[in-house]
Amino acid sequence: MFELKRISPEAVPAALEKVERYRLLNEPEEAESICLDVLAIEPDNQRALIMLLLALTDQFRTGPDECVHQAQEVAGRLRGDYERLYYSGIIWERRGNARLSQGGAGSGPVALGWIRKAMDCYEKAEPLRPAGNDDAILRWNTCARLCRRHRLEPEGEPEFQPVLEDY
Repeated sequence: MFELKRISPEAVPAALEKVERYRLLNEPEEAESICLDVLAIEPDNQRALIMLLLALTDQFRTGPDECVHQAQEVAGRLRGDYERLYYSGIIWERRGNARLSQGGAGSGPVALGWIRKAMDCYEKAEPLRPAGNDDAILRWNTCARLCRRHRLEPEGEPEFQPVLEDY
């Protein structure tokens, strides 16, 4: 079909600035495309990988299901343990949020499961965080508040209620 053109290495900083703008304009597909162009010439560019992951998670509500798997693959390419855990948490959290916004039968328990996975990632990232970086704590607290706001609770056994009989 069409052969993609390559950008020059000198254009990378300006291209990454455009990614931020497209994300702010709620145009994640455009942001994703630019990240892919940057990664075509700098496959290990950590900033581009993080921005790609975020652009993919921006598409969870309306984009194809493959965005989740692509974001997980990108998280695996991040260098540090903290970054892999923190951004894996972002993936699970945004997936849970997307499920909540879609609604429907069973959306609460499904969303809760994904949000709890996010919280686990954030808890594991917390002791690895750089000094002065409390992002994992902030995200964990956001998840906790989200669960409270939406009254998300694990499905459990229904509480036993004896039947009262009238004679």
